[in-house]
Amino acid sequence: MSKTVVVIGAGPYGLSTAAHLRARRLSVRVFGTPMASWSQNMPQGMLLKSPPSASLLSAPRPGFTLEDYCRQSNEAHVSGHDQVPIELFVRYGRWFTEQLVPDVEDVRVLGVDRQGDNTFRLKLASGEEVQAAAVVIASGMDGIAHVPRPLAPLVAEGLVSHTAQHADLSAFAGRHVLVVGAGQSAQESAALLHEAGAHVQLMARAKRLVFGAAPTPGPHWQPDTPLGRSWALHAVVHQAALFRYLPATTRLGLVKKVLGPFGSWWLKPRLGAVPHLLGQHITAAHTEAGRITVTTQDLQGRTHTLHTGHVLAATGYRVHLDKLDFLAPELRAALDRTGGFPRLDKGLGSSVPGLYFTGIHAAATFGPLLRFTCGTAFAAPRLSDALASSLM
Repeated sequence: MSKTVVVIGAGPYGLSTAAHLRARRLSVRVFGTPMASWSQNMPQGMLLKSPPSASLLSAPRPGFTLEDYCRQSNEAHVSGHDQVPIELFVRYGRWFTEQLVPDVEDVRVLGVDRQGDNTFRLKLASGEEVQAAAVVIASGMDGIAHVPRPLAPLVAEGLVSHTAQHADLSAFAGRHVLVVGAGQSAQESAALLHEAGAHVQLMARAKRLVFGAAPTPGPHWQPDTPLGRSWALHAVVHQAALFRYLPATTRLGLVKKVLGPFGSWWLKPRLGAVPHLLGQHITAAHTEAGRITVTTQDLQGRTHTLHTGHVLAATGYRVHLDKLDFLAPELRAALDRTGGFPRLDKGLGSSVPGLYFTGIHAAATFGPLLRFTCGTAFAAPRLSDALASSLM
């Protein structure tokens, strides 16, 4: 039987997992483009919501943090509450790859199915077929971008898109754009579009935009964490292993609500010149002479109509296993689920022996921490320990 482990995805979770597996002397093949989602699906000029201390990948030994990269590459040092440009984070991730996972294979996995009881068979876009003893799904946000139902039919016409489709918002300069959403992605996209010369409006269901608190000098009575300062976030970060013992409905609610839609404190002044349409949601949309007519309803039930050239949906991501169409239908059918998420054991293993999930797909088992890059420090060593033990 093949003892090879395949990792599907070369973002922070896939790279971190592969680095830890390699440290355990396992045979590992990693398929994907290193840091592709960060370089291809997020806009130039974006600043990470997380501080430098939380913007890192997990390595099996010291020396591979963002600070280490900056020092070794003579990059400007970032620390404390400095903002981390996405371009810097991508360079860091690629350096991490070169140092610890240098043989990532830039090829897409087209299919995964079972071959007998103990082996997986993978079909690659290159035409190669690979056998593996275990498969780790670290595909991140790929394929799970959510566009509200009234807008979805217009995506094919090119008049509606999701923020995950754009690496350069300057292409909208001079155009009228309606940004839909209330979180960091919506707020920052609106700011970047305005700064690029677009005519922007920001629409959200929320009655007001929420911003995180600006950093203040101590002392503080609440503990600091990579996700923010509070006792609740301290539990999310340091008790992730216990999250799986909560009732399923509670877990799903917390994954959705904890650190829900809000913007970083430094975004507020950048949105001063962007008109806000708050307390409204879209009920219908149709094209008219190359433009979009959007119908909305406010909190009082009143109907409004507006016209724009493009709608940019900054409406997040929704995990659903059926969207992982590279997994054979038989594999997906055999997966126990918590909502749209796979139900995982303490080592991130699914109900299909040998099939593991990490990153956002593990959030319903281990909590909101797994939605963020800093969750690699929890997930990568845990998964690698479990997988190494199973292959001994």
